Amino acid sequence: MPKINGNEIRPGNVLEHDGGLWAAVKVNHVKPGKGGAFAQVELKNLRDGRKLNERFRSEDKVEQVRLEQKDQQFLYETDGRLVFMDAETFEQIEVDAELLGERRPFLQDGMTATVEYYGDEALSVQLPQKVKCKVVETEPVVKGQTAANSYKPAILDNGVRIMVPPFIGQDEDIWVHTEFMEYSERA
Repeated sequence: MPKINGNEIRPGNVLEHDGGLWAAVKVNHVKPGKGGAFAQVELKNLRDGRKLNERFRSEDKVEQVRLEQKDQQFLYETDGRLVFMDAETFEQIEVDAELLGERRPFLQDGMTATVEYYGDEALSVQLPQKVKCKVVETEPVVKGQTAANSYKPAILDNGVRIMVPPFIGQDEDIWVHTEFMEYSERA
C-alpha cells in the first residue's frame, strides 16, 4: 500500500490508521503563526462508523488504501442483511443493512449498486445518484402560490418524507437525489 504525507490527505481518501480503516470526511490545512503547518482531518471508521479528529503534520506518513469497487445487483433483504449478486460471476454476498443508513428505503429490487471492498470485506454500498419514486401523499396545489422558494411536504412510496415544489401532485413520479435525500426533477 502506498504511503502518503500528512499534507496530501484529501476528502474521500481511505487510510489505514490506528489499526482500522478510516475515510477522510473533512480536511482543513492549518498554518499557525508558530510551529509547522498541519492538516486537521475528520475521519470516519468504515467498519463501525466512529468519528475521530486527528492532526497530521506534513512529515507524518499515512497508509492510503485503495478499495475495489464492483457493481452488484440487489436481490432481497433477510434479517437485516442485504443480498447482492455479482453480475459477472453470479456470486451472492450479504452485507449489513446498516451500511446504507437512512438511504436504505431508496434501495429497490433489481437495482444496481456499487459495493466497495477491502480484500473480501464489503465496507460500503453506494446507490445510484438519482432514484425514481412515486409521491403517495402531498397537499393539493394552492392557486397563486409561486414556485420561487415555497416547497411543501410529500410522502413517497417508500415511506420517506421530503419537500417538493408546489406543482408536484399526488401519484406523480419524481427523481430523488439519494445522497441529499431531496427532490431533483419530475420523471
